[in-house]
Amino acid sequence: MTESIALRVKDLKTYIYSNQRCNKAVDGVSFDVKRGKTLCIVGESGCGKSVTASAIMQLLPSLSRIEEGEITYFSEGGEIRIDRLKRNGRQMRDIRGAEIAMIFQDPMTALNPVYTIGFRSPKTSSTIRS
Repeated sequence: MTESIALRVKDLKTYIYSNQRCNKAVDGVSFDVKRGKTLCIVGESGCGKSVTASAIMQLLPSLSRIEEGEITYFSEGGEIRIDRLKRNGRQMRDIRGAEIAMIFQDPMTALNPVYTIGFRSPKTSSTIRS
């Protein structure tokens, strides 16, 4: 059954802490993304769409954390529990961008019409991929 699933999010709870307050940004979301398919998550502003995507990418702000739930990526090499990986660990860096990617809410900050996708920056001599 998991062969057709690329990503599984199960009962994800992501909280943001500030000024001794706890904001339950995502409180129990679950979904599967099937391989080769697109899943659209829609909702009102502030309902947790971006926080959910940031949790999957392990790009949550420092005062945020996954309290409960599972984020499982089914790669060709096997099952990877993303919620257990270190935010900036080698395995997450290898996955992020190469196998899992996202375009943030404001595409003007992520995409530049002046450059083609795969543009090689002369300053860093690294490829910029959008």
